[in-house]
Amino acid sequence: MEEKENDHKKLGKELDLFTFSNTVGKGLPLWTAKGAALRRSLERFIVDEEIKRGYQHVYTPAIAKLDLYKKSGHYPHYKDSMYAPIVIDDEEFMLRPMTCPHHFELYARKPWSYRELPVRIAELAQLYRYEQSGELMGLQRVRTFCLADAHIICASEEQAIEEISGALDLIEHVSSIFGLTQGVDYKYRLSLGDRSNTEKYYKNDAAWEKGEDLLRKLMQKRNQPFVEAKDEAAFYGPKIDVQMQNANGKEDTAFTVQYDFCMPERFDLTYIGSDGKEHRAFVVHRSSIGAIERVVAFLIEHYAGAFPLWLSPVQAVVLPISEKHHEYAKKITHELQERNIRVELNINNESLGKKIREAKQEKIPYFLVLGDKEMESGEVTLESRDNGQLGSLKLEEVIKKLEEEIRNKK
Repeated sequence: MEEKENDHKKLGKELDLFTFSNTVGKGLPLWTAKGAALRRSLERFIVDEEIKRGYQHVYTPAIAKLDLYKKSGHYPHYKDSMYAPIVIDDEEFMLRPMTCPHHFELYARKPWSYRELPVRIAELAQLYRYEQSGELMGLQRVRTFCLADAHIICASEEQAIEEISGALDLIEHVSSIFGLTQGVDYKYRLSLGDRSNTEKYYKNDAAWEKGEDLLRKLMQKRNQPFVEAKDEAAFYGPKIDVQMQNANGKEDTAFTVQYDFCMPERFDLTYIGSDGKEHRAFVVHRSSIGAIERVVAFLIEHYAGAFPLWLSPVQAVVLPISEKHHEYAKKITHELQERNIRVELNINNESLGKKIREAKQEKIPYFLVLGDKEMESGEVTLESRDNGQLGSLKLEEVIKKLEEEIRNKK
C-alpha cells in the first residue's frame, strides 16, 4: 500500500527520527538522537504534569518471575502475546507485558490508612509484547514500547469514579496541549466485556454490570459523546478508550482508563478504614498519553512533521553565510546550548539559500542567519518556519522569545 504524505513511517525516515533493523529484530524500534529528543520532551512533560497532579513516579523491573503473572491472571489471558519464559537458576521469568502486578506488589509492601488514599503509582515503563508479524506497523504497533502507565488505589467506588474522571481531565489537558480536538482528532469509546466469554474475561457478572454502569453514567455526567463496543474490555474490567485514526484511516486506542474489580482480590489489596479494620481497595488503571511510540506516530502525522517548538527535535539552526562567520556562529550556538535550546550549526560549504532550503525540509522552527552585518552589530537575523522573516535581534531577545514559546507550549 502506498504511504500517504503525512504517514509517520515516511516522515520518520525523512526527518531521521527512528529506524528498524532486521538484525536487531522486527518491531523493535531504534531511536535516533533527533527521535530521542522528541521522545524525551514528551516524557519530561508527562512526568512533570502527573507529579503536579499527585502521582508518585516509580521504577520497577522490566522482568519478573512467571509466578507474578500467574498470580495476576495475565499469563493465561495474555499468554499468546507474551514472550516465552526465560529460565534462570531453575526459575521461570518473563519480560513484562504490563506493569500492574509490579505496582500492586509495591503497594502491598506496607499497610495504608484510608486517609492516605487514593495512592497514584505511575511509571514510564518499558513493556514487551509479542505482536504477530503481520500486525507490526511502524511505531503504531511494535514489540517493545514505553507506556505512561499508572495504577490508582482507592478506598471506595465513589473515589475510584472520581479518579477516573480526574484521569480523563488529564487526558483532555494533554490533548489540548497537542492541539487535538474531541470529535475531530479523537473520540471516546466505552469498551465492554462479554459475560459468556469466560476464557477472555474474569467471571463476575454482577461486577461487570456494576462497573460498566458506573463508567456509562460517568461519561453521561461529563456530557461527552461516546460509543459502546462489546468485547473490547480488559479481562479484569471495562474501560474508557480514547480512539484516534492514523494517516491510513485505521483506528487505534491512544489513551485508556480502566476500572478493575479483579486485581484487588488477586493481590489482596487492602487499607485500614476509619473503624480500624482492613477493607478491600478499589483499583483504576490509566495511561495518560498511552505508549510513547504510538503517540509519537500520531503526532508526526498530526503535525505532518512540523512540530511545535517545544517538541521539535531541533529547535533552531545557526546558518553562517561564509567561513569567516564560523567562529561567531560557534559562539552563538554555544550560548543557545547553554540555555537548553536544541540547536544545530550548519557550517557546510554550501550557499545560504541551500542551507535555508535544507532547514525548511527538516521542518526546523527557527533559522539564525549570520553575516558581516550581524557580526558587526552583535545580533542575528531570525527567520521562522511558520512566520517568515522576523528581522535582526539581539541574541538575548531571541533566546527569551524561544524560551517563552517553549514554556507556553504554543
